[in-house]
Amino acid sequence: MVRVRGVSMQPAFDPGDLLLVSSRRPPRPADAAVVRLPPDRHGAPRPVALKRLRHEEPGGWWIDSDNAREGVTSFEVGLIPAEDVLGVVRRRLWPMTPRPGGAQSRGQG
Repeated sequence: MVRVRGVSMQPAFDPGDLLLVSSRRPPRPADAAVVRLPPDRHGAPRPVALKRLRHEEPGGWWIDSDNAREGVTSFEVGLIPAEDVLGVVRRRLWPMTPRPGGAQSRGQG
């Protein structure tokens, strides 16, 4: 399980949402996934993050944020190696009410 922090994945996921994440299903384009980000430009580690997988290329996944105004994307960090995709979101556990345009209304779960 993962608790959302930050606003980079709005409107699909809000801060405080509790998500069920699975490492058993292979990731697919458009999945929301928990990824290990590379260190920042100063070499400081970044926390694991919830990101949208856009497409896979040789060398890894192109990641994006749902909120165009917030968050780290592949424009800043490049491709994320497949081994750094830690799991994909299967469903929102809390709150139970699906939001318009959110993960449950898009069939993720």
